[in-house]
Parts: sequence; C-alpha cells; structure tokens
Amino acid sequence: MPARATSLPPSLRQQLKESREALAEEFLSRPQPQQYLQRHANLVDDVLSELCESMLPQEVCLAAVGGYGRGELFPASDVDILLLIPHEPDEQLRSKIEAWVQGCWDAGLEIGHSIRTPMQCAIEADKDITIETALLEARWIWGSEDLFRQFEQQFKLRFNPRRFVEGKLLEQRNRHNRFEDSAYNLEPNLKDSPGGLRDLHMIYWLAQSVGMGGDWRSLVKSGLLSQQEAQRLSRTQRTLNLLRIHLHLLARRREDRLAFDYQSPLAGKIRIASSRTHRASELLMQRYYRAAKQVQLANEMLLPAFHMQVFEDAPSITPLVGEFALRGNMLVVRDMNLFMNDPTAIFRAFLAAMRHSASGFEPGTLRALWRSRTSINHIFRSAHENRTAFLAILREPEGVTWALRAMSRYGILGRYLPAFARITGQMQHDGFHIYTVDEHTLAVLRNVRRFIIPEFSHEFPLASKLMLAFDKPELLYLAALFHDIAKGRGGDHSEMGMKDARRFCKAHGFPPEDIELVAWLVKEHLSMSRTAQKEDLSDPTVIEAFEARLGDSRHLDALYILTVADIRGTSPKVWNTWKGKLLETLYHAANARLSGKKPAAAGLQDKRSEAKAKLALYGILPNAADELWRYLNDSYFLRFDTQDIAWHARMLWQKPDSSEIIVRARLSPAGDGIQVLVYCPDMPDLFVRVCGFFARNQFSVAEARIHTTRHGYALDSFQLLDDGLREVQYRDFLQFVEHELALALEPGRAPEAVPAGRLSRRLRHFPIQPEVEIRAGERGRFHVLSITCGDRAGLLHRIALILQKHAVGLYSAKIHTLGERVEDRFLISGPALETPGKLLGLERELLETLAQP
Repeated sequence: MPARATSLPPSLRQQLKESREALAEEFLSRPQPQQYLQRHANLVDDVLSELCESMLPQEVCLAAVGGYGRGELFPASDVDILLLIPHEPDEQLRSKIEAWVQGCWDAGLEIGHSIRTPMQCAIEADKDITIETALLEARWIWGSEDLFRQFEQQFKLRFNPRRFVEGKLLEQRNRHNRFEDSAYNLEPNLKDSPGGLRDLHMIYWLAQSVGMGGDWRSLVKSGLLSQQEAQRLSRTQRTLNLLRIHLHLLARRREDRLAFDYQSPLAGKIRIASSRTHRASELLMQRYYRAAKQVQLANEMLLPAFHMQVFEDAPSITPLVGEFALRGNMLVVRDMNLFMNDPTAIFRAFLAAMRHSASGFEPGTLRALWRSRTSINHIFRSAHENRTAFLAILREPEGVTWALRAMSRYGILGRYLPAFARITGQMQHDGFHIYTVDEHTLAVLRNVRRFIIPEFSHEFPLASKLMLAFDKPELLYLAALFHDIAKGRGGDHSEMGMKDARRFCKAHGFPPEDIELVAWLVKEHLSMSRTAQKEDLSDPTVIEAFEARLGDSRHLDALYILTVADIRGTSPKVWNTWKGKLLETLYHAANARLSGKKPAAAGLQDKRSEAKAKLALYGILPNAADELWRYLNDSYFLRFDTQDIAWHARMLWQKPDSSEIIVRARLSPAGDGIQVLVYCPDMPDLFVRVCGFFARNQFSVAEARIHTTRHGYALDSFQLLDDGLREVQYRDFLQFVEHELALALEPGRAPEAVPAGRLSRRLRHFPIQPEVEIRAGERGRFHVLSITCGDRAGLLHRIALILQKHAVGLYSAKIHTLGERVEDRFLISGPALETPGKLLGLERELLETLAQP
C-alpha cells in the first residue's frame, strides 16, 4: 500500500478549497456521481497523507472508515478516520496527534476521528455495532501497514456474523420506524429514509459479513443477483448518489433531506422540466420514490438470504398440495422456474400464501416472482384463468391488503393494471395529500378492509356496520383501487377513472349492476365529502339533491364507506371527528329520504318537543324556553339539531332580552374541539371581532352558523378545533373562552390587531392558486361565496374584514380545511352583490388578499 505521490502546494487549505470547487464544477457540467465520490475521497487522502507525513511518526497508521473507507465521500460529509497507534500514547505522541488533529481542521477537513490500538478497536466494535460497521469498511491511507494488518486480524478474530446481522436488522427496523416505515414522505431523507442510501449500504454490510463481498458483482457471482438485477441496482444507486451530491452542493452544507426548499432547484440541476400535467419537482420526486422502491425491494429479497446464510438452522419444509410448500411461515415454490414456465402460477402463489397464512415469500421464491413480472403482458391480462385468480385474491377473507401491497412492491400490480404503474411514485402537491398516489390508493384499500375486521369496529362503528353487511366487499376494493388511478393525466380524474373501472369490470365478467356501482363510486368518490363539508345540511334541498345522485341505499352505503376510507387515507391531520359527524349526518339524512321517511321540514314541532324533553332533564319547565323561541323563526329550528337547540335554550331562556354579551362554550358533542355560542344585540363588526379573537388564540374554525333573531339579536354558533385543548384543563379553557371573548366583543372596546399569518414552507414553494367565486344561490335569497387557497393563521379574519368593508352580511360559513388547503363556502347577502361592478370589486379584493404571502 504505497503512499500516493502528491504535488500539493504548502497552502493545503487553499488547495483543498480550490480542488473541491474544481470537482464540483466538473460534476455540474458532466455529472458522474461515482467518479466524483471517488475523486473527492482521493483528494482528501492526499491532504491527509501530506499532513501525516509532516506531523506524525511512521509507527502509526491512518485509515479511512465508514463511507469514506468505502471510497465514497460526498461534498459535505464528515471525513471519518481511524488513527491506529501501536500502544497507549506517551506525552510526546499525544502532543503530535493533537497538533495533527488541529492541522486537519486548519486545512478545512471536518474530521470525525478516533484514536485506538488494534485491540481497542476490536473491543469497542464488540460494544457498539455502529463502530463495528464503520470498521468493517476500514481502508488504509498512510503509515504502518503492519499495524493495519494487526487491526484487520484482531477485528476478524472477534467479528461475529450472527450478532452483526441480527444487530443491523434491528437497527434498520428502528431507523425505519423513525420515518413511520415509509419511503414516501414529502421531504424524505436521502440517506436514512426507508429506501434511501443507508438501505443500499445494508446490503453491502451484510454481504461482507457473510463473506459474499461488498459490491454488486460479488452478489452476481454468489447467485443472489442476476447481471440485469445488479445493473438495475447500480443505476438506482447512481440516482440516489446523484441527488445527494447535488443536494449538498445546493445547500452548501450537509443536507440529506429533500426539503421543499430544494426540490424545484434540484429538478433544474438535473434537467427535469415541467410537463403539461406535472411540476418539475413532482417528476423529480417520482424519480426518487421509484428508486427508493427498488432499494426496498432489493432489501426484501436479499436481507433474508443473508440471514439464512448465517443461521443455518432454517425451518424445515412443510409440503402443500400443488406447487408450493411452507418453510416456517414463508411460502416456497418447489420449482424456481415455475413462474417463468407457467406465469399463471404468479397469482396462484399469492392465493396459496393467503390461504395458508404465510407471512411472505422465501427469498428465492420472491426473486423468482419478481423476475417473472415481465411475463405479465396483454396475453396474461386477457387470460380468463388469470382474471379469475385476481378476483379470487380480492375475495379472500384474509390477506387482501398484504397481497396487493406485496404485488405493488414487486411490480406485479402495475403490470396487471398498467394505469396503476403510471401513478407509482406520483406526488400530489395539493396541500393535503402527504402520500404518493399509489401509496394513498393502497392506504384507502387498507382502510376499507379495516372496516370489515371486528376488532376494529369501535373505531368507525357506522362504517364497520355497513361494511360487514355489504354483500360484495370486492366491489369496494376495486373502487378504492381505481378512485385516483387517472390522476396526473390532465382533466377530471374521476371521469377518466370511471371509464378505466368500467372497462376493467366488464373484462372481468361482473354483472351489469356491479359494473355500474364500481364505475359510479369512482366517479362520485368526492361528492359525499364535498356535500357534507361545504353545503348546509339543514337545508332539505341539499339533502334532496344528494339523494338524487344515489338511487338506492346500496349506493349510499358504499359511498359512505369509500368516503371515510379516502379521507382517512390522505393524511392523519385531515380526518377529525367533526368531519365524521358531518358525514354521518348526511348519511342518516339521505338514508331517511331513501327509506321514505318524512322530510325534516315536517318535523319542526318534533324538534321543539324533543328539546323540551332534554331541558326537563335539567329541571327546566316545559314552557320556559317559549319566550326565547318566539324570537326564532323556522330556519333556526331547521339549521340546528335538537341537542344544540336544547343547549341554546338552557343557556339563554332566562335572559332572551338581555343587553349583555353572552358567550358560552362546551366540549363539542362531535368529539373534537369545542362549541361556542355567542348571543348579544347584533353589531356590524361582530363576526370580525369573533374571528379576530379566534385567530389571536390560534383556534381553527370548522363551522360558523350565523342567525339573527326577530328582535335583532345575533345567535351565532361556532365549532372550533384546537389541539391545545388536550394539554390544558378543559374547564379552565372553556372559562377562558367565555370570559375573554365576551370582553373582546364589548362595543366600546377597540378591536385588537391580529398578527399576519405566515404560509408554511410547503405552500411557499408549492403555492395553491387562490380561487374566488360568487354566484347567486338556487333560491335567490343568498349568494354563495366559494374560496379555495392555501391555509394560514388568521385567514378567516382577513375574509371577514373584507366582507365587513363591503357591507356583506353572513348567514353561514362552512370551513373545509384539508391539511394546508382551504375550501371554504359562505352564504352571504348585501347590496354589494346586486350590481356586477360591486361584485367584481369584492371578488378582486378577496383574490388580492388571498394571494398575499
């Protein structure tokens, strides 16, 4: 291992800086990731060698460890080194080492160093698998070769492959858990996320630990990879290395997270241009997600093989009827050429795994399955036997989610449903989806399946009840698979997806009524959510219009199940019990009409009677609320349910004519947040003041119902969502709202300023184009104001200020927040809406305000 000759000038720091800049310029003009990494490592070798030559005695040895030891050094990565010493250092050697370490930093090298004897290295490796992993890739740079050989001997002597493999697999599981075991995070970590570079390195490390070498060619020689598979993994590694090098250069520091700030600039660096339907950043992320999926697949195929290599006491094989067997709880194919010779066995393998409760496929069987995926072509898709087998998979009582997720990972689902392949890795920068389209689709399918499992029925009782009673669950699974399958094509994905679903169902021999149901569900999969969260559910015409889309209770049941599963599958932050209550309210109202029950308008007297019965539970006389109710017209009793009517009466029956400002709050019956009642003589800026108070205290408004009594009082109800409520005593919280909001509404008190809300990083980089539409309502009494934009603190207050400025009255507000996307709907009235010029002025001012950063 001769020392590399060098012609470095005396100023090592300047030389290193200029050489690194030259490497970066060359890389940017002609990106060759592996060449860059190797040349950067060589450059640092030279600098370190020169420092050693001038400052350290020849009896010590300098070795590169970790990724640097592998010969891969990224632009801003630490330089991990090991200084081997023959014995405990005396004062003179310690002084030289300290000066050398300082010299490294003075030269511009950010080193991570350890100083040990060979025996100390072996002992520390025994204690810490991170140290052991770094030392596994140790590479001599300078100094005593004999000392380095002693280190290698000591390390190998104490190295335990079994312990190492078990430790690394546990380490990987823990690391994956930190990222929620998903490669599809919006801002993934190129190094540590599942499917990232660390997972590729895992293959290297375990291959080395079992004596199979540490590169792709070695794995080809061992028979674990074909030449084609090795080339594919090499290309995948190149993609990840390319992205990480560019990311370091862009950030000018060590940055491994593909943050929103870098996604668009990074797409430009690697010459990805926007398409007609996708941003350049979305195409960049799709490239990353597909690479990560390849890495995950390689891990799934290879790591169990390494495990079996060191744990030779593999479970015995239990023969099954036909072509398969079980090894432990893993399915094994008896003939590894089966899938290539008879591709129809691909689906049979999944059915066998499901029916025998296998946890997966044995590594050799998995590789055989993956290699056979190219056999799934038009002829395969057209074969009756394969179509029957695919439907059989959907109809199995257990394992459907596992099977479809596995088929997606292995590329089989995308081959059988080519449209699914197109959405694989496709990001959605719509403000609320946090998963790629394919991952969201599989999450929705999982949610539908979850409703059928009795032990989870307490989570969504109504959805579970309907699902357990549904006659053909496979129709709902297909609707879940196809509901977003046309995203990214441009146009209405619901309409295009409906056509795909209908074509698939016809080809698979479904009866006409089932074909129609699946196609209808795909087309209408957003309609129930939109109606529940944007429309006034107390309006009989809204329920009538929704019922007209359904036709029968089977369609209603199926749409409710799919809607709940879909919302739950977008993001953990999107679903809340308030949305669940709205959906249930709409379901029951539509079901009542479908069942022929009397419309809500005919039951106003019943509502009063039920409210009086609830009041009696609190010792309030039956006629006590009549004085209050004589000020309330029929629209009030239509808009509020019995529970709210009784609560309002209980709070107000003693003072319906009081001039004081009455604010009452309670925990929301819906289960999330609180409900706030405001009752006082009406004032022009009441809604502005209320919204300002909520904005200052960072409360999210889910719904506002504005009612003006016959004697000019405001009776307004607000549904608030507040995460902070979980962290405080709720009684103190409710008292705070009641007291402070009442003070804020005092007419003589000047309104407090509301701090301007900031857009999130995601919205700054991927803004949602504001949309404002004002149209006359169907009955002509109100206008409908629809607003779509990115969310921010104080948004509703901004809107309220503009409505007040234009003397626009508010009847109701439905606040529909999907992650960081707002889709609000207001029923409004006022002179500003009567003339086109004033109407345009209102729209223009709203748009200008919403577009402000």
